[in-house]
Amino acid sequence: MSDLIAKSAIDRRLAEIITPAIEGLGFELVRVRLMGGKTRVLQIMADRPDGGIGVDECGDISTAVSAVLDVEDPIEENYVLEVSSPGIDRPLTRLKDFEMWKGWEARVETSELIDGRRRFKGALAGVEGDEVLITIEEAGAELTIGLKFDWLSDAKLILTDELISEMLRQKKVAEPQDGQFDEIEEIDGDEDDAPTPETKH
Repeated sequence: MSDLIAKSAIDRRLAEIITPAIEGLGFELVRVRLMGGKTRVLQIMADRPDGGIGVDECGDISTAVSAVLDVEDPIEENYVLEVSSPGIDRPLTRLKDFEMWKGWEARVETSELIDGRRRFKGALAGVEGDEVLITIEEAGAELTIGLKFDWLSDAKLILTDELISEMLRQKKVAEPQDGQFDEIEEIDGDEDDAPTPETKH
């Protein structure tokens, strides 16, 4: 399992426990993170294999995952479970994501320095073997480079007007008269679409 899906040891353990339940419902695990704080938050991001997941489906996943976690009980402290869709500026966590979103702008970070840098921004150019291809600007010219998937520590699409339009087209969501999106929020940081909270007592 890639570090992009589950980074820490506890995240990896949780991924092993919840993946069968999520896949059993016909979805895929995009990312899992157990966040610290006064009350711990278990963030689970899931999607359909071909993309597109709704709030009700997030609720179904939440119910199934809760049942599995109650049995396995891997988290000692109380926590809040949040299940969400990947959002518009979605994290790219699987090799196939970089092929699926070819042509779109992304921000990619590596765990090691590559040619003196860790951060790369540019248009995704697909996948070649175990490498992610990204077209970056270098000295005023466009250059396509290959980054080994295993080198990546973080990767996500960049929120652009074109990306929002494409997501709306895919979801077939019409823009309301007031110009505001009902189903989509512009988000900052790692927060994604409105989660479905469920508290473990």
